[in-house]
Amino acid sequence: MSDFRQLNYFLTLAECLNYGKAAKVLNISQPPLSRQIASLEHQLGVKLFNRHHYGVSLTEAGRMFYADTRAVVSAYELACRNVRKMATGEKGKLSVGFMMHAAYSTLPELTKQVITQFPDLHLILQEVTPATLVDAVLEAKYDVGLVFNPGPVRLLQCLTLHRENLCLAVNETHSLADEKKVGVDRLKNEPIIATPHSVAPVLRDMIDLYLRQGGIEPYYRLETQLQQTIISLVAEGIGVAIVPESVKKLHYAGVKYLELEQSPAIEQVIIWHQDNSNPALNSFTRLARAIAER
Repeated sequence: MSDFRQLNYFLTLAECLNYGKAAKVLNISQPPLSRQIASLEHQLGVKLFNRHHYGVSLTEAGRMFYADTRAVVSAYELACRNVRKMATGEKGKLSVGFMMHAAYSTLPELTKQVITQFPDLHLILQEVTPATLVDAVLEAKYDVGLVFNPGPVRLLQCLTLHRENLCLAVNETHSLADEKKVGVDRLKNEPIIATPHSVAPVLRDMIDLYLRQGGIEPYYRLETQLQQTIISLVAEGIGVAIVPESVKKLHYAGVKYLELEQSPAIEQVIIWHQDNSNPALNSFTRLARAIAER
């Protein structure tokens, strides 16, 4: 049975059509090359080359064998490249669970970097509520999670990717709409629209703490999951909302975003299970770290 060395010798000779030139390309002497070609022809029971005083030419059978052999060797070389890329994290699959807020800030750039630098890596993105992301990553439903910083969690690795202040979203007809900066005391008795604690506990706790530290007992008129819904309700004048600044990218007509005095800052992080052995994870976190450092 032919081995890859013999096939390589055959391909080289078929392309050079001269034993001396082929031997030079292969960095061997001519006699071993002649023996290997003769052995290959003997194993196949087929004459692959016509011998001439100036070199060789392919027989009809040789031309067909060349085409088939080139395809086999190319497939083998591709398999080798693919498995090396898989081992280095440049190929394969990586599942990413992300909260909605990441779609307004960190996710687009990170996704673009991954696709640009690792085009053979299949990125699977799924939007998930922040409250469920930590457990989902721990349970290996996702390789990576983009979420508000949950603090130390056993078995989780964490990388801070983004930090932003909270701001106030108001209807453009609201009495505060012309203010450049709003103090927390101005929010007394203001009806607030917010994400429930069961959906985004870190964000909701931060809003509660900010108001209470300012001496304000929160008055939540409505709770709803999606930031788009919250902002659309603000646009209707139903209430105000305290949201991360990246939500400003939701350009709803009739909504103004105001700076808050002594605004708390919320962190977005990447989380992954410390025992996750997916090689693509290293590629992803390396890019994320470079973005965070910038």
